[in-house]
Amino acid sequence: MGSHSAVLLQVFIVLCLVVFQSSAVKVDADLNTTLTVDASDSSGSPIPDTLLGIFFEEINHAGAGGLWAELVSNRGFEAGGPNTPSNIDPWAIIGNVSYINVETDRTSLFDRNKIALRLEVLCDTTGDNICPTGGVGVYNPGFWGMNIEQGKKYKVVFYVRSTGSINLLVSFTGSNGLGNLASAEITGSASDVSNWTKVETILEAKATDHNARLQLTTTTKGVIWLDQVSAMPQDTYKGHGFRSDLFGMLANMKPRFIRFPGGCFVEGEWLRNAFRWKESVGPWEERPGHFGDVWMYWTDDGLGYFEFLQLAEDLGAAPIWVFNNGISHQDQVDTTAVLPFVQEALDGIEFARGDATSKWGSLRASMGHPEPFDLKYVAVGNEDCNKKNYRGNYLKFYSAIRSAYPDIQIISNCDASSQPLNHPADLYDYHLYTNAKDMFSRATAFDRTSRSGPKAFVSEYAVTGSDAGTGSLKAALAEAGFLIGLERNRWNPDAIVFNSYQFYGTPSYWVQLFFSESSGATLLKASLQSTLSNSLVASAITWKNPVDGNNYIRIKVVNFNVNAVDLHISFNGLDPNTVQLSGSTKTVLTSSSLTDENSFSQPKKVVPIQSLLQSVGREVNVVVPPYSFTSFDFLKQSTNLEIIRTDSSSRASI
Repeated sequence: MGSHSAVLLQVFIVLCLVVFQSSAVKVDADLNTTLTVDASDSSGSPIPDTLLGIFFEEINHAGAGGLWAELVSNRGFEAGGPNTPSNIDPWAIIGNVSYINVETDRTSLFDRNKIALRLEVLCDTTGDNICPTGGVGVYNPGFWGMNIEQGKKYKVVFYVRSTGSINLLVSFTGSNGLGNLASAEITGSASDVSNWTKVETILEAKATDHNARLQLTTTTKGVIWLDQVSAMPQDTYKGHGFRSDLFGMLANMKPRFIRFPGGCFVEGEWLRNAFRWKESVGPWEERPGHFGDVWMYWTDDGLGYFEFLQLAEDLGAAPIWVFNNGISHQDQVDTTAVLPFVQEALDGIEFARGDATSKWGSLRASMGHPEPFDLKYVAVGNEDCNKKNYRGNYLKFYSAIRSAYPDIQIISNCDASSQPLNHPADLYDYHLYTNAKDMFSRATAFDRTSRSGPKAFVSEYAVTGSDAGTGSLKAALAEAGFLIGLERNRWNPDAIVFNSYQFYGTPSYWVQLFFSESSGATLLKASLQSTLSNSLVASAITWKNPVDGNNYIRIKVVNFNVNAVDLHISFNGLDPNTVQLSGSTKTVLTSSSLTDENSFSQPKKVVPIQSLLQSVGREVNVVVPPYSFTSFDFLKQSTNLEIIRTDSSSRASI
């Protein structure tokens, strides 16, 4: 992905590519491919409101340096570890050793993150050692270079103390330190800064630079300590700290749930480096941060447990919290000693749901959210089913949570799609990483799964290996076929690529948008008669557009074949003239090569193209392009296909 881009949600790296080229569209010789849709009032069955969601993991800087809009990397100087002197990367020194000495020490104001940065300035404005023009100090380049845009405002916060008076210049400059994009002069007498003092200033950019840096410089001799340096744009979503453009990409998917914060990020390679929610809440300055030893980078945990819950609320999505169950990749707690982890989970639920007067609910309230969050789903660990202590640990969590919060749905790591679980659960977590051919074949994976017992929660899936590229059309089409299978069986993450100022959706992202209307829709019975059953899958739903109030029948078809297909769509139980030509559309995702991908230079190389349908009716003939995902939306004149949900249907869940 390179050093200056990252992926929101998931990223997959490959070694080779498989190329498909087509200079002309060839219609398959099988002209008897028919999709029969029962559009009668009694045909449909309700799809749960929670069909489609997203999985967000702190991987490849999806949070730190991505969705979380903090511009400063390693803002508390903690990334180098607790021992001093320590590495301060990516911070760097401005000025040579004859002008300034810089090192870390353990004099911070904050008990949980004791590292501070000590700057001994040897030069001055007078005398034998004159400071260079522009002064000396330190700078931070952010994660990918800081995106500073003309006219926008940025809040810079830091803590400072000194043995004397201070005269600091806080500024955004170009990546080479030249060009003043925005700046403020911070002065204080010795008595003002003899103890740790919080400084806040708003910088308004007078020019744009997508690869800027933050500098703190001085020309005054003396000793200065800095700590907890933050720079946040003032245009985050609702002021909640989320980068607005990336939040918009997530919101466009209309997710009904969000699973967080991982993934392997929750487990840690070792338990000492696992994500612990209690260390990620409260004032940002007091959060110790931690080294994510699975994905191998430091996070300040500005995007913590509270922020994830807020993200879910802002998206209108149900939060699904994954917590550590005493198991990492390399070590695990014996069941006899797991109770502290169980209590941590219970405390986390109280933080989310507890009254504002409760111990942990009061902390949430102090952070600006007195009302409880709507937490109804929790997952006990991640991919730990085969670990020695998982079942024993899981049962401890299950018993405690069920007793304290009987309404919470508990998700097991163990796959029950082919055999029953040996422990109680409301849902089971299903993960799938495979090649494109196998992924597409999994469209029928849940057709024979038992309808009794725990429901399936497909929380992670992706085409990987040589088929995936960095987000190829081939991978997206295979995933689309798998998703149609999930839609038919009622259940559902993928990639947004970004740098400091740009972003685009991979083909897999656009596939997700095809399903954005499926949650809460009505699934229609549909039968595909074709000799192309190994390369063609389809589904049919009715859905209501919340914007214009119109009702539609949506047919989705994935053609995983080198040839185009003549498809005859036949509607049974549809009144004459129910479908309107005006307003009926066709949307196609395809490209000239299966390995085509989007990029910063070509962000829309593989995106859906919409056009008007040329004919509609109870019998429709259409051409489905080779290697494509096509959605046909037929506008209905009436709402006679809406289904009144009975008590039993309303209990459908994720």
